[in-house]
Amino acid sequence: MSDVPLSFAPATADACPLHVVRPDQAPHFDAVDLTDAQRAWVAASGFAGAAGAHVVCPDVDGGIALVLIGAGSEKARSRGRFLTSRAVATLPARTYALASGVPVEERDSFALGWLLAGYRFDRYAKQTKPKAALRAPEGIDAARVEAIAQGEALTRDLINTPASDMGPAELEAAARALATAHGAEVSVVTGDDLLAQNFPMIHTVGRAAASHRAPRLIEMTWGTTGPHLTLVGKGVCFDTGGLNIKPGASMGLMKKDMGGAAAVLGLAQMIMACGVALRLRVLIPAVENAISSDAFRPQDILTSRKGLTVEINNTDAEGRLVLADALALAGEGQTDLTISMATLTGAARVAVGGDIAPYFTDDEGVAQALALAGKVVADPVWRLPFHAGYEADIEPGVADLDNAPGGGQAGAITAALFLRRFAPDRYVHFDIYGWQRAAAPARPKGGVGQGTRAIFAALPDLLDL
Repeated sequence: MSDVPLSFAPATADACPLHVVRPDQAPHFDAVDLTDAQRAWVAASGFAGAAGAHVVCPDVDGGIALVLIGAGSEKARSRGRFLTSRAVATLPARTYALASGVPVEERDSFALGWLLAGYRFDRYAKQTKPKAALRAPEGIDAARVEAIAQGEALTRDLINTPASDMGPAELEAAARALATAHGAEVSVVTGDDLLAQNFPMIHTVGRAAASHRAPRLIEMTWGTTGPHLTLVGKGVCFDTGGLNIKPGASMGLMKKDMGGAAAVLGLAQMIMACGVALRLRVLIPAVENAISSDAFRPQDILTSRKGLTVEINNTDAEGRLVLADALALAGEGQTDLTISMATLTGAARVAVGGDIAPYFTDDEGVAQALALAGKVVADPVWRLPFHAGYEADIEPGVADLDNAPGGGQAGAITAALFLRRFAPDRYVHFDIYGWQRAAAPARPKGGVGQGTRAIFAALPDLLDL
């Protein structure tokens, strides 16, 4: 996994001044105290404040006096996130200190972008790592920003790891390692014990996998005071589609089908590392949707933990099945807010694209808090409706529910409606993509967290902390 520390340089470290400048400050950059020679140097370099561009200004001895980084135009800033972090990979090996150009209210984002730009997934091949370090800018909670960066790195690492090394057992090991680091407790129900303890749909989806990749329900608990928060993450470590086998092009990214589990573990890292005053419960149904003689079949009818029957019309709609049993368990305990996160439907990506995390909730206060937090922390989210008019679409007649209604419309909504049948009353569902298709500032191609920073920022409003 990534061994980049994703932390700030010591406050005592000698640091080179770093100024963030806008294109409208060109060509003279009067807001920065430059000598005439340095102004000539900047002009000769062609630096004009473009997003993430930088210029190193020398001192009289030929050393580095200061660095200018471009903030980008207003148009560029409206279209992108963490733009200044583009400079991190190519800055000279130094410790830097923010000197000017970033308002206090934007320094968290600047600092987080810098740390995330240091992320590399180097488990299988060496990666070139940035050599520039940053002292924590004044006015930020450095420990909190580091915890967010480290939670995001955990999510990325888990998603990026291929299924050969990230099956249900390895996902359990990751949860146990996180719990050990923060004094949390973990319990796991595995294999046929799932039937004995009434998790029939988790067992059914995962029973076709090899014995060493047996299905399981992972439960982690932490905290002794405060409101109860339950996080439920889809942990389908690989999804062949089952007997309704996916075509090869659709199967290529299915190592990321445990992205919901990766997201809730990353969010749990943020919560526990920051010591948020709440009682946390994390539930992860971890399975592999494999193909064998024991695989579940189209037209099978399953009885869920909640007692609702489900007709299987597509074995590739397995995520909602395992989540249903976990959500039913969540409702049996005390919970003030339950949030599920899952790489659940392609329909969500058709609706909003891969860069936005759509969410569903009936609670207007929750919806507003998440929307505002997503804008503040540059973690884009968008509310989709639990549209009651589509409820009939998930009722097949021969069973209480249909796991894959036909018609090809509103797939994200019907999946969310399915989950709501099993969830506690105060409930939010995130249908995330979990993957960065092309490299972007602070977000290399590969696994990525979505929605977690928005949730973390909104927690005080969501739970009256």
